[in-house]
Amino acid sequence: MTSISLDSAAPATLDVDAIVIGVSPAEAGATPAAGAEGLDKALDGRLADALRALGATGKAGEVVKLPTLGAVPAPVIVAAGLGERPAAEDLRRAAGAALRTLAGSTRVAVALPAASAGEVEAVALGALLGNYAFDLYRTDGRKGPAEEIRLLAPASETAAVDRARILAASINLVRDLVNTPPSHLSPEDLAGEAERIAGETGLAIEVLDERALVEGGYGGIAGVGQGSANPPRLVRLAYTHPEASKTLALVGKGITFDSGGLSLKPSEAMDWMKSDMGGAGAVLGALEAIAKLGPKVNVVGYLAIAENMPSGTAQRPSDVLRIYGGKTVEVLNTDAEGRLVMADAIVRACEDSPDLLVDVATLTGAQLVALGTRTTGVMANDDGVREKVVAAAVRAGEASWGMPLPAELRKGLDSAVADIANISGERWGGMLVAGVFLKEFVPDGVKWAHLDIAGPSFHKGEPYGYTPKGGTGAATRTLVQIAEDLADGTL
Repeated sequence: MTSISLDSAAPATLDVDAIVIGVSPAEAGATPAAGAEGLDKALDGRLADALRALGATGKAGEVVKLPTLGAVPAPVIVAAGLGERPAAEDLRRAAGAALRTLAGSTRVAVALPAASAGEVEAVALGALLGNYAFDLYRTDGRKGPAEEIRLLAPASETAAVDRARILAASINLVRDLVNTPPSHLSPEDLAGEAERIAGETGLAIEVLDERALVEGGYGGIAGVGQGSANPPRLVRLAYTHPEASKTLALVGKGITFDSGGLSLKPSEAMDWMKSDMGGAGAVLGALEAIAKLGPKVNVVGYLAIAENMPSGTAQRPSDVLRIYGGKTVEVLNTDAEGRLVMADAIVRACEDSPDLLVDVATLTGAQLVALGTRTTGVMANDDGVREKVVAAAVRAGEASWGMPLPAELRKGLDSAVADIANISGERWGGMLVAGVFLKEFVPDGVKWAHLDIAGPSFHKGEPYGYTPKGGTGAATRTLVQIAEDLADGTL
C-alpha cells in the first residue's frame, strides 16, 4: 500500500525519483506556482524558460516532464497544470494527473500549492487517487503505483493528510470492488467484503441470505436474484455515535452482474455490467470512512445485492412481485431490476426512522443521455434537501445536478394487475421515471434523495485527473459529506 507523509524539507534537497510542481498560465507561458521556488533557484532561475520550451501552458490537466540534469538530487520534475484560478478540485486533479505519469516510481515528492488544511487535503487525496492501479489479475509485469508520497506542506496539517488517507482508502476499495470481475464477486462475495469491513471498523452488521429474504417478504431482491446460481443478499451495516441526535440511512444498489435477465441486454451493453453494484460499493466505502472519521451522527447502510441472470428460474416479464411492506409491482421489463431491489431496501431502511434517507444506484441508461458520464443526477421529495445534497456533492468534489420528479410521470407506471409497474409505457425521461418509481416506496414524512450514478461510477475512456479507467468510486465522498453535514446541522 502506498504511504503518504508530510515533509518540510526544501524540494531541491530531496533524494526522490520525481518532484511534482504546479504551473499556472501567464502571458509569456507557463509559470511555476507556489512551492517550486527552491527548484527554480537550483536551476539558476531557468525553470519557467525550460517549461515554456517544452510547450507547457499551465492549463488544467496538462502534465509536462523535464529532466533536472543533476541540478538537484531528483532526476525529474513533473509540472502539472493548475489552470487560471485553481480551487480544491483543480489541486486534486493536478496531483492525480501527475501521479498517474509516475507509475513504477518508488518515492515521489509533491510540491503543489498547499498552504491551508483544505489545500493539503485536496493535494493528498488527489495524489492517492491518481496513484491507484487495479492489477490483481495482471501477470505482464506492468509498472505499479508509486510506493511513497512525500507531501511538501506544513507539518501541522497531519489531520488533513489523515482525512485524505481515509477517504482515498475507501474510494479505492469501491474502485476495486467495481473492477472485480463477476466471476470473483458474487452477491455472497460482496456480502463477505461487507463483513470484513465491519470486523475491521466495528460496524454492526446483519446479512440476510436467500431463505431469509423470501421468509421476510423481500420480493424485489428475491425476485431479481432467483434466476442466478448465485443467490441474493441484503446487508445492513450500522455506525452509531454516543452523542448523535440524528440518523442517516443509506441504500445502495448491488447488482454484481446485470445481463438484463430475460429482457436480455445487447452484448455491447453488457461487458461493463460488473459495475452495476457501484451504488452498494459506495455505501460500503462511505460507511468504512465514516466509522474511521467519527462524525456525530448515526448511519445505517443497506446493500441490496443480487445477480440478474436469465434461466429457467428467472422472473418473467408480466410477473408480479410483492415488495417488502406489501406493495405489489408488475415486472414489465426484467432489465429494470435495480429499482426492484432498491424498493425492498428503501422500505426496510425507513423502519430505522432516519432523519434523511439517501439512495445511490447505477440505475438508468437515461442518466447518461441526460447528464453524460461524469455528472450524477440528484432527485428528492423535498426541493431543499435536493439542493443541499447537490451542494454537499460539489463541496466533496463530485459533479452533481438537481433534477425534478414531475408528478405527471407517475401515471405511466400504472399497472392493470398490480399497484405499480416497474417501467413506463413512455420512452422519455427514463431517469426521472425511475426516481418517481422509488419515491412510491418512501413513506410520507421521510426526507429522501436519490442519486443516479450510472455514468459516473464507471469510466470507459482514457484516464484524466485522478480518475482511472474503470471503477471510479463515485458518490463515496458525497455520502461521507452528507453524513458530516447532517452531524453539524448543515443538512
